Amino acid sequence: MLLLAFGTSAQVRSGNSGDATIKMVKYYPNPAITVINFEFQKNYDKSYSFQIYNFVGKKVYELQNVNQKNTINLDQFNRGVYIYQLRDQTGKILEAGKFQVVK
Repeated sequence: MLLLAFGTSAQVRSGNSGDATIKMVKYYPNPAITVINFEFQKNYDKSYSFQIYNFVGKKVYELQNVNQKNTINLDQFNRGVYIYQLRDQTGKILEAGKFQVVK
């Protein structure tokens, strides 16, 4: 899925306090060079799993029993766009997003 947003309209909609979609994952920097940090909101559950896939769908990283803040070393990641998924115990995707690695 490719999503393009021009201007600030997408940001305004996501920042609306009446929006039912509340982000559980904060990640930075994006684009990333050597490491990327993922922080989970306080209402996360340690039993969640976290996966990263390259843009062709191959799983390149998995973390079980996530901490509130996780730093991932990108030495083994190639340049490109990656997809992250946060899943609950049943495998349901709670949140997904993308980030870019530039080297």
